[in-house]
Amino acid sequence: MDLFISIFVATIIAATPLIFAALGELIVEKSGVLNLGIEGMMLVGAAFGVWAHFAGLPMILALVVAVLAGALVSLIFGVLVLTFMTNQYAAGLALAIFGTGVSAFVGRGFGSTPVEAIKPIHIPGLSDIPVLGEMLFRFDPLVYFAFVMFALVSWFLYKTKAGLALRAIGESPDSAHAIGFPVIRTRYLAVMFGGAMAGLGGAYLSLVYTPLWVENMTAGRGWIALALVVFAAWRPKRVILGAWLFGGMTILQLQGQAIGLKIPTEFLSALPYLATIVVLVLISRNRQAMTLDFPVSLAKPFRPAG
Repeated sequence: MDLFISIFVATIIAATPLIFAALGELIVEKSGVLNLGIEGMMLVGAAFGVWAHFAGLPMILALVVAVLAGALVSLIFGVLVLTFMTNQYAAGLALAIFGTGVSAFVGRGFGSTPVEAIKPIHIPGLSDIPVLGEMLFRFDPLVYFAFVMFALVSWFLYKTKAGLALRAIGESPDSAHAIGFPVIRTRYLAVMFGGAMAGLGGAYLSLVYTPLWVENMTAGRGWIALALVVFAAWRPKRVILGAWLFGGMTILQLQGQAIGLKIPTEFLSALPYLATIVVLVLISRNRQAMTLDFPVSLAKPFRPAG
């Protein structure tokens, strides 16, 4: 039971940065924009979060700095693809490379200096419940905030007029513009929200999960978050499930190495990524389900008439 609880808790924690990044990208893609630069934005958030922490800012402000850094980097992408109408695929890849370089520059002086991590919270009464308390009520605040963001994103997309406008813009920006929706402004806000969430996901890695700065510490999580949006068929609920799947595979491969399984460590390390590829291949066979919530105008440029 102790092993099960530890795997369960570790899975939820490992999934948290993916939930942040994937929910942000979900909003971006729902608006009809494809941002492939999540990896770079997460690295920028991770680096600036650590920088702010070592600069003496309180942890909450370090997180805010990481969020703002992610949003600012995504704004550069927004200017390129929404104002200058550059190719979204190329701009996104360039953003991933740019973010990697910027994060390496910002974090070059920190080495592997440990960070005073955000501690799990203790809820009187609930945290002391045997088994259930350990599984549900002993996480750090950002784990619970990830669930709050999931609820807010779901509510925004399907219960608000602004969410309806965002989805309409993702489906047909010309029609949305014709009836008065501000397509470009909405897409800018969506892109910046995606960058902010990616920055928060990166900060979670450097300030909570690791907690220290290591160059390229995202280790492909940005690309996994991008794949999770496809895995989720652009639905928030499936984002959570996909993040848990990847988080679980990550923890299982670590457990496999810890108990000394007679399997090459390189294969165990690749297991989470292999599992993601297999799942994507399997769900892509159901094309009707895959295209049900697919934003029709995804990655297509739009310039308002007149």
